[in-house]
Amino acid sequence: MPLRLILKSKRSLSMDSQKKETLSGKGSGVESEYHSTPDTVCDVKTLSVLIRKKNVRVVDVRKEEEYAKEHIPGAVSVPLARILEKESPARCIELLQDIGVNEDLPVVTYDDTFGALAARVAWTFQYIGHQHSSILEVTFSQWKNMGFPTEKKSNSYKWQPHPLKINQSIYADLAYVEKASSNKVLVDSRERLNFLSEHIPEAVNVPYTMLRADGRVLSKGDDIRRLLQNRGIDENSELVTYCGSVGTLSGLVYYGLKLAGLKNVRLYARSFKEWKALGKPKTEFKDANYWDLSAE
Repeated sequence: MPLRLILKSKRSLSMDSQKKETLSGKGSGVESEYHSTPDTVCDVKTLSVLIRKKNVRVVDVRKEEEYAKEHIPGAVSVPLARILEKESPARCIELLQDIGVNEDLPVVTYDDTFGALAARVAWTFQYIGHQHSSILEVTFSQWKNMGFPTEKKSNSYKWQPHPLKINQSIYADLAYVEKASSNKVLVDSRERLNFLSEHIPEAVNVPYTMLRADGRVLSKGDDIRRLLQNRGIDENSELVTYCGSVGTLSGLVYYGLKLAGLKNVRLYARSFKEWKALGKPKTEFKDANYWDLSAE
């Protein structure tokens, strides 16, 4: 069941209508506001409700030993390394089935870095056909510091059927990146210095650090949209995000762009690591000045 069906008002949270569902909650004695956007970002209050109703699968993508120490109640352990080990759609759909996820059950992923690992796993689930995959708006440490409960017991769930439905509309491979298009914008998600050192020709730098916010892994959608406008990026363009290695940083930016309401966004999961290894052309700034390096 999609997240939007769980919220009390049952109103759509679609960015198309520019409407937001706001839930007030308290953590560690500090009153805060939380925002959810279906299949993109889940707020802590909504996740708490879903856990209480047992209508969600929470996925901890940290290392297994970190999960064993403590985790969000009801969470299962699916480290990012398991996804990347032999990344194939068939294997990934088996992982979903093994943790008891059917087509309708919402999945919320979290990590304890800054959301990038969780984003890569959530994107993978969406790519293989589980649309109702979101990232938690905070890290595990933030969840804990806000006063929300944790547990230590390991969780497992009954196997559930889930069809494999590849979503090519969110995926970009090398050939797709190389294909010329006047409406396509390559978004380099790495930090400024890495971008200036070398990047895919004609890429635009949108460092993942600029999409983050205090207390949340991503800024509000309106703030991200303004950032894109300042970068000269047309929201009607087709955006392809990439980073330096396996699509973690660019996965977070992917969700940031979706949170901002952009419709046509893809992830080049093999990213610059593959591009560079295959000897593809690069753009370099050999004489970057201080302004270039701090132009975030």
